[in-house]
Amino acid sequence: MVKINFDLPEEPKENASTEETLTLTEKAAKRILEIIEKKGEQNLVLRLSVMGGGCSGYSYNFKLTQEKAPSDISIKNESVTGAEVVIDVMSFSYLKGSTIDFEETLEASQFIVNNPNATTSCGCGSSFSL
Repeated sequence: MVKINFDLPEEPKENASTEETLTLTEKAAKRILEIIEKKGEQNLVLRLSVMGGGCSGYSYNFKLTQEKAPSDISIKNESVTGAEVVIDVMSFSYLKGSTIDFEETLEASQFIVNNPNATTSCGCGSSFSL
C-alpha cells in the first residue's frame, strides 16, 4: 500500500535545482536496506515508477530489482550507505520535488511519496492525478 500525502507546504519555486530533485529520507533508506538484507541478494535497488491507472489516473509502483538503465535517475540518502532508489526518466517528470519516506503505524508499514505535483487522490490513497 502506498500513502500519498498532499498536506505539503508550498515551497518557493526560485531554486530550480530543488524542484529537479527527489529526496530519500533516512528512515526510508534504512527500510530499503532492511528489505534488501532480508532478500539476501546482491546489488538490489528499489525502482520507483509512475504507471497509468488507478481511479485517479496514475499510481506508484515499487519494485526491488538488479536492473539499472544508463538513463535511470539514482536517488540516495547521504547518511545511509547502500540504499538506492532508481527512477526512469518518464516517471521522474511526474515526481520532481517529491520526498520518499517510510511510515509505520498500527494499520500499515508503507513507503510514502510526498508529491507536490499531485493535485488529488482516490479514496484508497494509492492513485493520484496531476
